[in-house]
Amino acid sequence: AFTDLERTKAGLIEQLRLRIEIEEIFHPDGRVVVISSPSRPIGVPIAVGGAYWMRAGEDLAPMTADMLRDIFDETGPDFSAEVCPGATFADLDPAAIDILRARWLEHSGNQALANRTASQLLEDAELVTQAGVTYAALILAGTRKALGRLLAQAEVVFEYRLTEAPGPANQRDEYRQGFLLFYDKLWETVNLRNDRQHYQDRFVMHEVPTLREGSVREAILNAVSHRDYRHPGSIFIRQYLRRIEIVSPGGFPRGINAENILDKQAPRNRRIAESLLRCGLVERSGQGANRMLVECVQDSKPLPDYSRSDEQEVFLRLHGDMQDPAFVKLLTGLPHEQSAAFSSHHFLVLDHVRRGQPVPRWCRDELEFLRSLDLVHFEGRGRGTRYFLNESLYDGAAQEGGTVRRFGFGRTAHKALLLRHIKKQRNAGSTFAELHQILPSLSRDQVQTLLKELKNESKIRSVGRTKGGRWHPVETAE
Repeated sequence: AFTDLERTKAGLIEQLRLRIEIEEIFHPDGRVVVISSPSRPIGVPIAVGGAYWMRAGEDLAPMTADMLRDIFDETGPDFSAEVCPGATFADLDPAAIDILRARWLEHSGNQALANRTASQLLEDAELVTQAGVTYAALILAGTRKALGRLLAQAEVVFEYRLTEAPGPANQRDEYRQGFLLFYDKLWETVNLRNDRQHYQDRFVMHEVPTLREGSVREAILNAVSHRDYRHPGSIFIRQYLRRIEIVSPGGFPRGINAENILDKQAPRNRRIAESLLRCGLVERSGQGANRMLVECVQDSKPLPDYSRSDEQEVFLRLHGDMQDPAFVKLLTGLPHEQSAAFSSHHFLVLDHVRRGQPVPRWCRDELEFLRSLDLVHFEGRGRGTRYFLNESLYDGAAQEGGTVRRFGFGRTAHKALLLRHIKKQRNAGSTFAELHQILPSLSRDQVQTLLKELKNESKIRSVGRTKGGRWHPVETAE
C-alpha cells in the first residue's frame, strides 16, 4: 500500500490544500505508513471534489448550511462591535447613558467622566464610532422602539412559575430595552420570592437565601454578554420555588463546554463584555461560572447544571435547596486565611468528597493541598482509595428529629454518629432499622460490625433480640 509515498503526499496536498506529512515505520510485525493531517484552519471549511464534507454516522455527507455558516463565522468580527445600519444617537436612551456614566465613574474613580458629553462618553467606551452606533450600544442603552425596529431579539423574558404545570406563568415580564435600564430591576423581581433557609450553629440561627444574588446576577450577565445575537431567540429567565433557569440562545462560544467552562474564556461579544467590565458589573472576563460554582458549594447546593445545553442554546439551572447544613458550618468556620487561598477547583474537590464522588484526576493537586490542611483524609490505596472530610469537623452534624446524615466520614466518625443517636434515644432505645438509616451508604453487615465494636468497648448494650431488639447506651460510659 502506498508504495510511492511522495506521490501520495503530493496528491493529498493538491486535493486538501493542507500540509500533509507521511512517514514510513518498519516495525518487527510489518511496515506501517503514518499519514498526519493538521486541523483545518479556523474559519475555513475544506472542499474535496467541489463539496464540503462532514461525518454522518459511518458515512460522509455534504455539510449543512448552518454548519458552514458556523465555520465561516469562526473568524468573523465581534458582532457587538459592528455598526448597526440605520441606528442613530437618538435611538439611545439618555437614562441608560446616565447609568453607564455613574457606574463607570464609581468603578474607575475617574472624575473627568462626569463632565464629558454623552456622545464623547460613548465614544470613549467604544460604543459609538465615527462609522455609527454599534450593536453593543443598542443592547446596553437602546430604547424600546429602537430595539423593536433594529434588534428585536435583544430581549429578556422573565417568568415566575409556582408549579411545573404547563400554561401561562404566574408572572411574565418582557424587557426589550437597554440592558442597563433593567439589570437591577431583574434581581429585585427575583428577590421578591426568594425565601430563606435556616440552620443552627450552637445558639445562633443563620439564614441562607435560596438564590444567591451574586450567582443570579452572574448568570444573567453571562447570558447577555455571551449569547448569539444573530439567533432570533430571546433570553428566558424562569424562576421556580427552589430554582432558577436561564436559557441563552446560540449555544456555548466556540471551544467552551460544560466541562471546561471554569478554565477557558472566549467572549462572544467582546465589546459588551468590556462595557460591563467598565461598569464594574463583572470583575474580569470569564469568572462568572467560577463564582456561581463557589457560592453553590459554600451553601451545600447542587452544582450549576448545564446538562440541557446544546448547539442551539445554553441552558443553566441553579438549584436552591441547601443539602448539608453541617458542611456549610464547616466552611464558614475555616480560618479566613485558609478559605481565601481556595480556588474554585478547591471548592469543587470539597464538593466531590462531601458527596462521595471520585475526584477528577486533574484536581489531584488541589486534593493534596486540602489534605495538607487536614480537611480531607483518605482510606485504601490505588484505585480503591476513598477520600473523606475530616470527621472531627462535623461535631454538629446531627439533624433535628434524631436522624443524622453521612458526610463522607471515616470509621471512627460512623461509630460516633451511631453512639450519639443511641444516647439521644436512651429511654426508648434504638432499633437496628433506625441505626441503619443513619448510615444508608453502609451495608447491614457493616453497621452490625460497628455496633459490635461499640458493644465490645462497653459503650452500648442490647436489649431483646431480632426485630424487637433495641440498643441503649451504657450509662457508665458517658
